Amino acid sequence: MQDRPDPDALLQRIQQEQAQQQRGRLKVFFGACAGVGKTFAMLSAARAAQAQGLPVTIGVVETHGRTDTEALTAHLPRLPLRALPYKDRTLPEFDLDAALAWGAANPEGLVLLDELAHSNVAGSRHPKRWQDAEELLAAGIDVWSTMNVQHLESLNDIVSGITGIRVWETVPDQFFDAADEVVVVDLPPDELLARLKAGKVYLPQQAERAAANFFRKGNLLALRELALRRTADRVDDEMRAYRRASTTTPEAVWPNREALLACVGTGDNAEKVVRSCARLAAQLDLPWHAVHVETPEQQGQSATLHPQVERTLKIAQQLGAAACAVLPAAQPAQALVRYAREHNLVRVVMGRSTRRWPWQATLAEQIGQSASDLDLLQVGTLPSRSADTTERKTIRTSTAAPRAAFWPGYIAAALACCIAAVIATPLANVLELTNIVMLFLLVVVGVALRFGRGPAIMAAFLGVGFFDFFFVPPRFNFAVSDAQYVVTFAVMLVVALVVGQLTAGLKVQAEAATDREHRVRSLYDMARDLSAALLPEQVAEIGARFITGEFSAGSTLVVADDDNRLQVLPGGTAPVDMAVAQWAFERGEPAGRGTDTLHSSPTLVLPLKAPMRIRGVLVVAMPHGQVPGVEPRRLLQTCASLLAISLERIHYIDVAQRSTVQIESERLRNSLLSAISHDLRTPLASLVGLAESLAMVQPPLPAHQQELTGAIQQSAQRMSALVNNLLDMARLEAGAVQLNKAWQPLEEVVGSALAASAPAIAAHRVEVTLPDDLPLLQIDAVLMERVLVNLLENAAKYTPADTTIHISAQPQSDAVALTLTDEGPGLPKGREELLFEKFERGARESATPGVGLGLAICRAIVQAHGGSIRGDTILNAQGQPAGARFTLLLPRGTPPTDLGTDTDTNSDV
Repeated sequence: MQDRPDPDALLQRIQQEQAQQQRGRLKVFFGACAGVGKTFAMLSAARAAQAQGLPVTIGVVETHGRTDTEALTAHLPRLPLRALPYKDRTLPEFDLDAALAWGAANPEGLVLLDELAHSNVAGSRHPKRWQDAEELLAAGIDVWSTMNVQHLESLNDIVSGITGIRVWETVPDQFFDAADEVVVVDLPPDELLARLKAGKVYLPQQAERAAANFFRKGNLLALRELALRRTADRVDDEMRAYRRASTTTPEAVWPNREALLACVGTGDNAEKVVRSCARLAAQLDLPWHAVHVETPEQQGQSATLHPQVERTLKIAQQLGAAACAVLPAAQPAQALVRYAREHNLVRVVMGRSTRRWPWQATLAEQIGQSASDLDLLQVGTLPSRSADTTERKTIRTSTAAPRAAFWPGYIAAALACCIAAVIATPLANVLELTNIVMLFLLVVVGVALRFGRGPAIMAAFLGVGFFDFFFVPPRFNFAVSDAQYVVTFAVMLVVALVVGQLTAGLKVQAEAATDREHRVRSLYDMARDLSAALLPEQVAEIGARFITGEFSAGSTLVVADDDNRLQVLPGGTAPVDMAVAQWAFERGEPAGRGTDTLHSSPTLVLPLKAPMRIRGVLVVAMPHGQVPGVEPRRLLQTCASLLAISLERIHYIDVAQRSTVQIESERLRNSLLSAISHDLRTPLASLVGLAESLAMVQPPLPAHQQELTGAIQQSAQRMSALVNNLLDMARLEAGAVQLNKAWQPLEEVVGSALAASAPAIAAHRVEVTLPDDLPLLQIDAVLMERVLVNLLENAAKYTPADTTIHISAQPQSDAVALTLTDEGPGLPKGREELLFEKFERGARESATPGVGLGLAICRAIVQAHGGSIRGDTILNAQGQPAGARFTLLLPRGTPPTDLGTDTDTNSDV
């Protein structure tokens, strides 16, 4: 009899199909690397679709100068690109609004979006092009796109390990897997290298560098394998989804991709089955699952999983099983067949078993009869070893959960049968014998419900005996006058046994279902409470309440701060061994009780793995030193995951609040500084002018008055410089400063800075060492002069007179390093980076004038040029500070050839 389809699953499938019909279709042309012909294949398919009357437009296509690819775009309409400003230039970018408008006018239209992993220019609606594609799909517009295997998020680190090149533009695997169609564009490595040499992939100079780095044959072979394997995995997922959704095919396994299923039993042979399956899977490079079927008999014997099964499933996890599951079912063969078909597992590996009764089929025979499409591999049994068997029995006895005494159920069954006989005796002349039989069957049902299968079997035999002795003539002996009563006894016994078995089995299954429902509800309640938690202490309290209610165990939450130092939250009831907790936190693996690491510890330590990082550990102390089984461990892992996600949510809420406060504080401070600076600028300018006028009056002022006038003029100029610094800092942070970049020689900028700061550095010697082959730099000469002036004045302030200031430069592959060193006391240790913050000075209290804005302005200007600046201390041979060194890295580009510069010399190497 076929299982009835789940109505909730059918409704969910219908809703998914309706939602899918409203979305556009995504088709991805997928390749191993650049140059295999993805864009060419996409354009060729688009022209074929256009010939069939489908509206097609190009959103964005990158031809990279390939003439054959460019020729395919000739007859395809294009959407105009959107011009976006980026630094000092304008870049063309995909116009999402124009594509949405075009899609609304062409309901069945198709938009071509090349390079799905592309990062959009700042100012676009979405930071990534795949997010643009997602919005088009949500609007019901079909999208075709291209991408390489290295752009998949899950394979990014693998590709970087193979090629040695990190790719920063990635696409989430969920988006790739959600594509309606993936077309693999493949090209053998030798043909791809031939295309590279012919200049069909990159320009000749770029091709030469690519062939020496990324486009090596070994890299291409590895990337090709990754692309084909990833596509095969996707096709396998699609096939399994189709089989689950189809109502005509789930009765058979499709051997399109082999996988193994290890059947874990309670015997000593279970470990051998798992190890044999693991070896076979390793030899054939196949995935494998390990499954144990827990029957009602096992559930009735103990509330915990069999120790041998727990140990075997743990070994399976260590040997690399893709999944380890415990299936509650009355019929193991049916459960195993159903699991194999759901997961498309072709081969079943199991231990060899013998028939208990001649008419009883073995498990292998039952599976073979119900699923002829499955391959059965039977593993030979282990040789009998009495000592080992005795040892295992001892282990099982010591590790199994204590059972309740079995005899009260049997005594109750006997008493219930006696009571039924006593009640039925005075009614023997009133009731028919068939009704008296019903009374004894009722006793069997009641005993089975209350005490289980064993007492119910005893009640069935006692009921037949009492019925024969007390009620069947001749009464009060076991002789039978009529042979028909023998049939009555046999039917009564069979019915009683069957009813007792079914009732006991249903009771066990109902209790198991109740326990599962209780666990699910408890997890739901904990998740609901965690969603409202705002403090880590609340998270710890909620977790402790759940663990105490489910396991009667103590727990303690240990969280990591921003410096990855573990801190114990208050209110915990489990002892914390910080050494075990630190080990589990650093390695992200469980440790302590019931694990292979530090198993002598009285507590189990589970890492709190959140999506971004490990947030701490959960310490659990089971009652009486028990070792949690497979199901309790799984429940504890789920609890730890929920706690970790909640802690991460609280962390980012705190980060967002601090960022909001900091942004508002910066905005308020900049507004105040700007307002104050503007209000002070005019009177300061007047004060400086008046001081200069006093110095030039006729007749000249007396000497002491001229000295006072000079002091006023110097103070006013210093205050004016301070106000100008405040204004400049406010404008830089507000983005109001527009760089006036031009190709400038660095020698001229250094010379003008030395001239502007001549009064400040008059007491120092300056040595300039600039090589003759320095390239031109695209910089704002005025602002870059300001940077050098600030650094020179800083050196003059904090170094003794008559010392030397050195300025040098050195061209690098992608930048020019400009270095300024002095012979002063150096930078404060540990505060080198902090000095570039606003209002930070080397010494908190110092007689040296200044407010700590000079270096902050330098960093803001250099970063606006796309460069960087850092400072460090020079040490002498004795390890003592011998001066400060500031290094500027300014990006170098390709100057225009009409300026007389050799392009090859200054281009990127």
